[in-house]
Amino acid sequence: MFTAELLSRMQFGFVVGYHIIWPGLNIGLALFLLLSEICYLKTGNEDFKKICKFFTKIFALAFGMGVVTGIPMSFQFGTNFSTFSQVAAPIIAPMLGAEILTAFFLEAVFLGIMLFGWDRVSKKVHLIATICVVIGVHNSGFWILSVNSFMQTPAGIEIIDGVTHITSWMDVIFNPSFVPRFLHMITASYITATLFVTGIAAFYLLRGVKAKKTDTYEFTFAKKTFSLSTALLTVLAPLQILLGDMHGLNTLKYQPAKVAAMEGLWETTKGVPLVLFAIPSSDEEKNKFEIAIPNLSSLILTHSLNGEVKGLKEWAKDERPLVAPVFYSFRVMVGLGFAYFAFILIALFARFKGSLYTNKWLLRFAIAIAPTGFIALICGWVVTELGRQPWIIYNVMKVGAAVSPSITSAMVAGSLIGFIFMYAMLFGFFIYYFFGFVKDGPEKFFNKTSN
Repeated sequence: MFTAELLSRMQFGFVVGYHIIWPGLNIGLALFLLLSEICYLKTGNEDFKKICKFFTKIFALAFGMGVVTGIPMSFQFGTNFSTFSQVAAPIIAPMLGAEILTAFFLEAVFLGIMLFGWDRVSKKVHLIATICVVIGVHNSGFWILSVNSFMQTPAGIEIIDGVTHITSWMDVIFNPSFVPRFLHMITASYITATLFVTGIAAFYLLRGVKAKKTDTYEFTFAKKTFSLSTALLTVLAPLQILLGDMHGLNTLKYQPAKVAAMEGLWETTKGVPLVLFAIPSSDEEKNKFEIAIPNLSSLILTHSLNGEVKGLKEWAKDERPLVAPVFYSFRVMVGLGFAYFAFILIALFARFKGSLYTNKWLLRFAIAIAPTGFIALICGWVVTELGRQPWIIYNVMKVGAAVSPSITSAMVAGSLIGFIFMYAMLFGFFIYYFFGFVKDGPEKFFNKTSN
């Protein structure tokens, strides 16, 4: 039955899932652009400057998409979840306001200089503008993730007569899950954008190798881009595995039901196996067709082969997360993470053998995994948000109690259809422009800008 509550959850999930693509891309691209500009200033090599100019166009496009798709999210607090807004407004409103004042304005002001200021301001001023944009996108992530982490692990509040009162802003902002969640998400954004850049560079390299045209500027441009991005991935992929472990331990401590859903664990068990594949059945409270490695989950989660982990049966059925989507999304995210680790090992071997820019299989691999960072990002969001259910504020307020009392299923269904239609159209415009831009390549782009 498509109730107003279910449709509101679907609508917010769709809007947030669509929106997260763009800040995820921008946070990572901002880091890549800053590193490229620093390389340009350190070496004086104009190719690094052109890398900055080329990918800044994509950054600006994604920034615009992020703004357009981000604004409707805050309105849904009032339209679809007004009861939640009444309870949580003393916390959510100031934090979202701080994000706008300290992040969005900073990005908006200095993005123009970063885009158009190369030949109009000094190198130092342009670098400062780039740094300010980087600070802005990270500051935006800071506040949004702080709000989300508060909803996952609330702290620093007391509720009196249905109204939230802050006892400590430091505890609210730096709640128990904020630091590991922030580090994990920011690094995920770095990896997503770096894979994106790597795939574009690999496309140009493969095009040159196939056409036997490795003496063009496009090939030179792609070589430097590919070298820088793969080097960055070599650092980021192993780092993310460590941060993921830290985040997992934090989740086990503060949201054990979410971990049980991630692991597909129904009974409280010592020496928990790592389930590689299964079909979880919430009705039967068991896994079907399970393939598992004995004791490995206990080792990962508790750092002991016989460590105990709580199963889902410890919670009432109406307080358990939706197991299947959390279970499968977690495995997709982790599986892709290890695919990236495999890619960097192959890239390191190719670099050592001198075939980094000409190995067709490696370049095809890079192109194939380029969009998967967004899949991993969305899967991580599904694990985080569905794993928190049925709570909108964990152990404080359930989603069912947060929905606006006056909305109807028909109203929400109409707005959901509108969102799907508009966002599909926006995505179509982005894809059309993006693929045309990439297909033209750096030579055509710089010929246009120099004329």
